[in-house]
Amino acid sequence: MPIFEKIRRILKSNINDLLDRVEDPERILNQLLEDMQHELKEAKIQVAAAIRDQNKFEAQSRENLESAEKWEKRAIVFIQNGDDVRAKEALRRKRSFADLAERFREQFEAQKESVSVLKDGLSTLEAKIEEARNKRALLIARQKRAEAERAIHQTVSGISDSSAVSAFNRIEDRVLDAEANAAALSEMRQLGLDQEFDELNRNDELEEELAKLKARLKD
Repeated sequence: MPIFEKIRRILKSNINDLLDRVEDPERILNQLLEDMQHELKEAKIQVAAAIRDQNKFEAQSRENLESAEKWEKRAIVFIQNGDDVRAKEALRRKRSFADLAERFREQFEAQKESVSVLKDGLSTLEAKIEEARNKRALLIARQKRAEAERAIHQTVSGISDSSAVSAFNRIEDRVLDAEANAAALSEMRQLGLDQEFDELNRNDELEEELAKLKARLKD
């Protein structure tokens, strides 16, 4: 039936390709499911109509069979009354209703088989739509995660290339230079103190040597 073919085409559509082509994957997925639900509703209506036809064929077969039985009973009454002419006419009518009953019975059996196939197809489509609904949730989650990752990478890249990072780097260089200068001054100061201590030591040695010389001269 056309309605089932239309739903199958929707279900066979490549949702991943759609995600690549649209700016809002969630919107297109929701629209797809909405279309599926609409088509499924139409399919249910057609299946219900097929079931009504099935019941109608069964009822018509039963009604014609009952009419055939009634004409057979009339034929018996005519025979019992010795009226063969009317008995034959009754049998002719009985055969006509019996033939109609058989044809409606055949239509009923064919329609019953068709309805069974349609019901199975409907159940399959409902399962497919439920599967699509679950897949929609997964695809939307994956899409949002991909968008979040892309945004983070863009932010990190933007920060790396920004003037703020360059400013931090320049300040860091200045701090390193200041620390180096301070270390150099400290080292130079320490060197000056060492020289003073050496000079004092040398003066002490000279004083000591002078005292020894004076002592020798007194002797």
